[in-house]
Amino acid sequence: MSKTPEQKWKESIIDYRKRCQKIMGVSKSIRYVGVINEFGRTLTGIIQPGLKPLLGPESAKNEFFIISNLITMRNSQAKAFGPLDSAIIRHKNAIIVCVPKNKVVYYVSMDPDTKSVESIIAKVKSIV
Repeated sequence: MSKTPEQKWKESIIDYRKRCQKIMGVSKSIRYVGVINEFGRTLTGIIQPGLKPLLGPESAKNEFFIISNLITMRNSQAKAFGPLDSAIIRHKNAIIVCVPKNKVVYYVSMDPDTKSVESIIAKVKSIV
C-alpha cells in the first residue's frame, strides 16, 4: 500500500527533527538548529535547553525569510560558481551557518566565540 502525501509529509518532518537532534549533539556551542523551506517557513527547530532565544517569533520569521531568499538567489549563480555548499554569517551575538540540502536549509546558530566552525560545518554536512 502506498503512502498518502500527508503520511510522506509527516515522515519527512520526523526525519528533519531527528537530524536536528543529531546536529544539536555535535557541539555545546550550538544554540539552535532548524530546517526551513524555500519560502522561509520553519519545518522544525530545536533550541538548546536552558537558553533564551535571541529572536522573538516575528523576528525569527523575518530572519528565515531573508535566509531563504539569500539561498535561492545564490542558487541562481550556481552555474558560474558551482552549487552552494554552506554560508557563514557572523554577528556580534551569534554565528549562523546555513547548509542547503534538497530544497531545504539547515539553519544552525552558534555562540559567537565558537572556534571550530569549520569542523562543526563538516559534521553537520555529514548528518544532512
